[in-house]
Amino acid sequence: MDTSKNESLTTDFYSLGIKDVFPVSSEHGIGMDALLDHVTEGFPEGEEAPEPANTIKVAIIGRPNVGKSTLLNALIGEERSIVSPIAGTTRDAVDETVERNGINFVFVDTAGIRRKGKTKLMAEKLSVVMARRHIRLADIVLVVMDAGEGFVGLDATIAGYAHEGGRALIIVVNKWDEVQGQKGQKKNEFEEQIRDRFKFLEYAPVVFLSAKTGAGVDRLFPLIREVYEAATRRISTGELNRFVEHLRFEERKIYYITQASIRPPEFIVFTDKGPALHFSHERYLMNQIRKQFGFQGTPIVVTTRAKGSKRKG
Repeated sequence: MDTSKNESLTTDFYSLGIKDVFPVSSEHGIGMDALLDHVTEGFPEGEEAPEPANTIKVAIIGRPNVGKSTLLNALIGEERSIVSPIAGTTRDAVDETVERNGINFVFVDTAGIRRKGKTKLMAEKLSVVMARRHIRLADIVLVVMDAGEGFVGLDATIAGYAHEGGRALIIVVNKWDEVQGQKGQKKNEFEEQIRDRFKFLEYAPVVFLSAKTGAGVDRLFPLIREVYEAATRRISTGELNRFVEHLRFEERKIYYITQASIRPPEFIVFTDKGPALHFSHERYLMNQIRKQFGFQGTPIVVTTRAKGSKRKG
């Protein structure tokens, strides 16, 4: 199961009466955590060998010089990453682990992502490739913006990398102390502008902070954990079927829904006819799923399949 496109195929095995189905890729390590949790469920806990703390991998991404390295330093409490007003200081990813309440937060400060036309140097081109790789490997992505510079088209492009990769994400508005002092801008007004510009990120929470002074940085730790739990949440088929019973959906009849995967949560919707749901109906269904089950901070995927239809190939 090396690609997410094949994960919907696992639903076919339920028709064979198999209760527990786990899509995995041994080569890439995909799905192994869920499988191991299942097969070791009920094992006695050894007093001398406690289970290791959970680990959440967090990638810090954004345009050059928006304060990613400063944010990393604020999160770990020391100056590990080079901080400079010169854009492009960080060329390689910097990893640091912070332990909070039994959780290991592994932060990766990636190089600033530039537009392709501006990445003339080979080192910068490679840094962009590596940054996108770290996005794919991360559990949570922090999209850092510069409050003083406001919205730039590249911000949406960078956030789109995480969204398209199915990564859970948090929008971090850095240098808020400078904007608040100079322009007197209010958080709710700024957030409304974010929602207007980033319509595809309506699920992403927004955090206002100052990495330089440390104001608001501590709020990230519980929020990262909350978003991670949402991205890894599994809803039983029974709960989803009870949800369908109370769902008002006139476009077509929905027989049942099952969750196929996590990170991002993917739901297979079995209906009385094809093809895929219209965009507006799919969006309505996503909103209803969020309203009922949460999933803050993570994209969700809805795949439609007509009941009784056979897959080609």
